[in-house]
Amino acid sequence: MITILPRASHLARIAFCASVIFGTAATTSVSAQGDHAADIAVLRAKLEAEARADRFAGVVLLARLETGKPRVLFPGAYGLADREKMVANAIDTRFRIGSMNKMFTAAAILQLVQAGKIRLTDPVGRYIPDYPNKVIARRVTIHHLLTHTGGTGDIFGPEYSSHLHEMTTHDDWIRLYGKRGPLFEPGTRYAYSNYGMVILGVVIERVSRMSYYDYISENIYRPAGMTHSGMPPESIPADVRAVGYSRREGSTRWTPTSILGNRGISAGGGYSTVGDLLNIAAALTSNRLLNAEYTNLLITGKVDTGRGFRYAYGFGDSRKNGSGSVGHTGGAPGMNGDLRIYPGTGYVFVALSNFDPPAATDISSLMHDRVMKW
Repeated sequence: MITILPRASHLARIAFCASVIFGTAATTSVSAQGDHAADIAVLRAKLEAEARADRFAGVVLLARLETGKPRVLFPGAYGLADREKMVANAIDTRFRIGSMNKMFTAAAILQLVQAGKIRLTDPVGRYIPDYPNKVIARRVTIHHLLTHTGGTGDIFGPEYSSHLHEMTTHDDWIRLYGKRGPLFEPGTRYAYSNYGMVILGVVIERVSRMSYYDYISENIYRPAGMTHSGMPPESIPADVRAVGYSRREGSTRWTPTSILGNRGISAGGGYSTVGDLLNIAAALTSNRLLNAEYTNLLITGKVDTGRGFRYAYGFGDSRKNGSGSVGHTGGAPGMNGDLRIYPGTGYVFVALSNFDPPAATDISSLMHDRVMKW
């Protein structure tokens, strides 16, 4: 488990802001500056340039897993977590992670499959017998939901905007969208579906007899050592949680923004840190969340996305001939994140930003091209 150093006092953070916003990273100690020093220098220079240009604010972490234990090669924090209060981003700052939360949802489903409580070939109706649309209840399987091949559609649109703050439970989303039929014959093609992941959240609740939040906290966060992660209601103030900032096309001004409702859901919207995401990478690769068979099942690509990678169960899989990464991105106004785990070599790269996409994914793409050569 990676241990985050104690955070600085509020006054110390304010005093440090001037250096951070102009591109000087706040870092924990680095255990191996000599490893791939040239590539790390390129990464540092890119981050400093993007921060100076006000195109990046966030935190990155490069590490290598050695016998399941992380060795940090480069940590860096840039820009401001809160522009109004002049609070700098730090290594332990919590960021919205958007769709990266799908990895946790999928891992939870696979835990219940491994325990014999769910079958991947079973239809939705087996676990949600009162599901409103009977075609989806009978013909869309757990496998379809995990791979975005069920035709269950999205949650974003006019209905989302008008009902967003009324949604307090996962069942509320079923009541809002559950009468819709599939957009295509289930299993015939890939179409990214946030709503499909919401349905999986309800499945977790029905099977485990726990709230989705309690299940993830006890069975994903806790065993992985993710002590800074969660999906607290937005109304609850949280220490060192980054404010999301969005910028309209053509504008130079960043303004606070959020498309979240009351709290994150099984499709996305939680909070995490780079350290916690490194910890879940270590937990997965050392089979602490699932046994080796089900870990492999979780992260191995199953359907072609048409975007240069295959989708597994809540993970994207870009590996070819054993070389490449698995993980997931998250993106929405005011947040962008990416976790890339390289199982073949043990490297892990995490980037989190409180700016619009592609603030973080541009950085992870830069490093991907270099890590692939290591």
